[in-house]
Parts: sequence; C-alpha cells; structure tokens
Amino acid sequence: MPKAILLDMDDTILSFDHGVDTDSCWRRSFGHVLSCDPIELLAGIKESAKWYWSDPERHRVGRLDLYKARQKIVGMAMQKLKMEDHSLANQIAYTYGIERDKCVKLFPDSIDTIKQLRIKGIKLALLTNGNTEPQWDKIRCFELAPLFDCVLVEGEFGIGKPDDRIYLHALEQLGVTAEDTWMVGDNFEWEVAAPQRLGIKGIWIDHKGAGVPLTATAEPYRTIKSLSELLSII
Repeated sequence: MPKAILLDMDDTILSFDHGVDTDSCWRRSFGHVLSCDPIELLAGIKESAKWYWSDPERHRVGRLDLYKARQKIVGMAMQKLKMEDHSLANQIAYTYGIERDKCVKLFPDSIDTIKQLRIKGIKLALLTNGNTEPQWDKIRCFELAPLFDCVLVEGEFGIGKPDDRIYLHALEQLGVTAEDTWMVGDNFEWEVAAPQRLGIKGIWIDHKGAGVPLTATAEPYRTIKSLSELLSII
C-alpha cells in the first residue's frame, strides 16, 4: 500500500471533458446572431482547438487563461469563414465558458473513494493544472480542500505538471519518498510518464479503455477506468 497518493482533479475527481457534451455548449454560446452556418462554425472551432491545444507550450499558456485561449480559437475559426467580428468572437468565448462550467460535476464515488483512502492512513495531495481562480472555484464548490493534506494549483504555485518540481514539492510537503508514492490521473504524460521518471508509480485512468498510446514512452504501474477502481488495487 502506498504511503501517499498524488491526485489529479479534472477528469479524475471531476468530470470536466470526459462525459461532457462540449458541442452543445458551443451551440448554446452562438446565440441567434450568426451570419454563417453554425455547423460550419462548430467544425471550424473544433479544428482550431485541436491545433491550439496540440502544442505543449500553447497548452501551458492557454490553460492559465482559458477565456483568452477560447477567444483566439473562436477568432481563428471565424476568420476562416470570412467573419471579422471580434466582439462576437469574445461573446461566444465568454458564453461558452459559462455553459462549460455548468457541466462540471463529480464522478460517482470519487469523494467516497478519497475518504476511504484517508481512512487507510494514506497521505493525499491534489495537483491540478490551470489558473488559480477557476481551479479554486471548483475546489471550493465541491469541498475538496479538507480531503487533502496538500493542494497545489499551477497558477498559484507557479509551476504545473509535467514539471518535475511540482511532484517533488508535493513529496516534500507530505514527507514521503517517490518510491512510496502513487500519482493518479487521466493525462498519460502528466500522471504516468513524468512522475515515473522520478520513481513515483503512475496510475492511469483510461476512461475510454483505449489502451496505452502507441507513442507512449512509459508503462503505467496500473490502468483503471475510474477513480473508484483504485480501492481494488490497494
């Protein structure tokens, strides 16, 4: 049994992308003032988003200001459709954020799983990437902070996953070694490959059962489909 577990938040404890109909969020954000086909605009936004988030550095910058990132993504999509309306692009990005936040919810049994880990005497740290305010809004909304011995938010700490320093700081705060620690989450690079280079065991949440990516440079210590399965391997 591990002495400590480092837990991701989005799509590990909370349903943030997995299980969320983001297409509907975009369609609701369009309103009724579009001068183009909403289907074409949605396709363009998804194409632009795929390009934007594919680069690690753009990803790092974008997740620290999601509104600005979404403005850029929507603007790119509209530009391809010969639409030059910055005000509308900003409104769509803003409204999408509101609609998106409404969809965030707890995965079933995630809180009970965390409480069971605490009962077993396992030290817990929450490591989440993203800007300070929106991440803490979710932490407060779902009352997560009291469940953890240490909470590290990228925007607040100044460094995020997969930088070695955030994992090492969590180990220091918990007073444990890498060999006695597991990292659990849905992002293969952040929760498996990077921490395992430090000697932390990576537990990968593979929601869709897709299997380890062909380009993977690491093998998970364990693979599960939901956080609640964690108790079955301890």
